[in-house]
Amino acid sequence: MKRILLACLLMSCSWLLKAQDNVIDEIVWVVGDDAILRSDVEDQRLYLLNAGERLEGDPYCFIPEQMAIQKLYLNQAKIDSVEVPESQVIQSVDQWINSVIGQIGSKEKVEEYFNKKLSQIKDEKIEMVREQQIVEEMQRKLVGEIKLTPSEVRKYYNQLSQDSLPNIPMTVEVQIITIEPKIPFEETDAIKARLRQFTEDINSGKYEFSTLARLYSEDPGSAMRGGELGFMSKSMLEPAFANVAFNLKDSKHISQIVETEYGFHIIQLIEKRGDRINCRHILLKPEVSEKELTEATARMDSIYNNLMENKFTFDEAATFLSYDKDTRNNKGLMVNSNYQSSNSGTPRFELHELPQEVGKVVYDMKIGDISKPFRMTTDKQKEVIAIVKLRARTEAHKANLSDDYQALKTIVENKKREELLNDWIRKQQKSTYVRISEGWRNCDFRFPDWVKE
Repeated sequence: MKRILLACLLMSCSWLLKAQDNVIDEIVWVVGDDAILRSDVEDQRLYLLNAGERLEGDPYCFIPEQMAIQKLYLNQAKIDSVEVPESQVIQSVDQWINSVIGQIGSKEKVEEYFNKKLSQIKDEKIEMVREQQIVEEMQRKLVGEIKLTPSEVRKYYNQLSQDSLPNIPMTVEVQIITIEPKIPFEETDAIKARLRQFTEDINSGKYEFSTLARLYSEDPGSAMRGGELGFMSKSMLEPAFANVAFNLKDSKHISQIVETEYGFHIIQLIEKRGDRINCRHILLKPEVSEKELTEATARMDSIYNNLMENKFTFDEAATFLSYDKDTRNNKGLMVNSNYQSSNSGTPRFELHELPQEVGKVVYDMKIGDISKPFRMTTDKQKEVIAIVKLRARTEAHKANLSDDYQALKTIVENKKREELLNDWIRKQQKSTYVRISEGWRNCDFRFPDWVKE
């Protein structure tokens, strides 16, 4: 499974490096209708070297095989019409951009490092992330739901020797309270006025919707396509957005202004097909000034001081004062939503699985400690003020059934999932045209049926 996911990582990072000038390009693999170039493989190899990654065996064998596997998944996704929400793609790219900025230091330094404008970096990253998420969605569809009984988990555990028991890394449980800065009415009114002006300009024929989207929309993924989102079902869109978009009757009418967690939109219908629609939108986001952030920090300082004086509990503050709708009904307790994690669906997080700002704060905390207010960016790309409480910390240890049943269950599920996906890959090998150039065949492939005698 890790190898398959590494292939996704490789594909998503290949744009970071250019092939060396002295590499003569050639087609080294053909998988169905898709070609893998020597320069593609070289890009991946150079990226891994620069990232300090270690590969098992010959990279000129391992890398093209992983790329071929990804092409099998993407081809099946086209056949099955597997898609991912554009908002999910943008969210992942924005999180990645924020992480890179945090590591390198500033937007300007990021642009200097990649020798590209930040907008260009985002645009290029979006397509790579979209493919990565489609592959992951295709894998989920192929595997379906894996159901295990407790006896199967116990059987797996009992078969392991003491030396073979998996190491469970340190995990923490964290409660959080957030406050969003107040957006001045003048700011939201100005955004709505701009969107109303856009609507008038489109209706009068002065500008095309797609032109204004390319020029002004703050959704980088769709802006480059004139605001077009592609065909999506209602469940793939934000509820407020979907309710308005699906009620549009024809492309001559521009929607009313729609507010979502991402900002304010206007929408134009392109086409309806059954329970799916294709539409354009223009997104404008309110800007939060330093003044509003300072005021939000002051409000959080007041909450923090009251907590320190035991005027109310953290549970009560999270329930009644927090802006975080995902946690406030759970007394602020964060839940791990990373499906790839052995802690998925539980309140346990490894430090690197937490939002970066939270992980940094929690690192030195003791159980029961409450942090001072700090700034963080949410998964909706909103800057908020937060405080956290460390509810529990479990030190690294050898797995045992009483404490780590969920982690062991996930390990067994992943083994079954990997077996099912491997069987699917072997089946696809038999029905997919594959040609490997001379000099690229003499490999100890993980799936040897690539080479057909």
